[in-house]
Amino acid sequence: MNKWLAVAMSYPATPIAAVAIALKTAIVYLFLVLGLRLMGKRELGQMTIYDLVLIIVLANAVQNAMVGDDTTLGGGVIAAVTLLIMNRLFSSIMTRSTKIERLMVGEPLLIVNDGKIIEARCKREGITHEQIMAALREHGLEKLSQVHLAVMEVDGTISIVPIDSVVHKTKHHSKALRLP
Repeated sequence: MNKWLAVAMSYPATPIAAVAIALKTAIVYLFLVLGLRLMGKRELGQMTIYDLVLIIVLANAVQNAMVGDDTTLGGGVIAAVTLLIMNRLFSSIMTRSTKIERLMVGEPLLIVNDGKIIEARCKREGITHEQIMAALREHGLEKLSQVHLAVMEVDGTISIVPIDSVVHKTKHHSKALRLP
């Protein structure tokens, strides 16, 4: 029993090895955050089977880069704690800085204005005509001519404002969209 417990509670051989795991994990985290951000917002909003496979393969690929040959419980815990701390740190930084938040999260993007698709923006974000039409159908619309605005939100979803929608005034101030 003691031997089993010793194996289960194992930890990296040296403190330097533990620090190396933490540093490598932090670097991998930053690399993946930046890489996924560069992929575009649309990737976040509509995960396909290919995206799921990508995430699984990425996790497997970077696991070795983070912990190397260390297969100890302690090494895994160090990597997990580092990831949690990095995520909390990133969230905290974005809460305090709108500039960094805008850089990392992005801003809503107008993709349809008064029934006309803004092709350059759709192309830049990798949005197809069929994806826009699917968003229209989700909102109970059939034609682009029924759309006043379509906005790709920061989470990759597409919001639709129909031509005949009623505007309600509120005291809440929100960021204005840049129109074409």
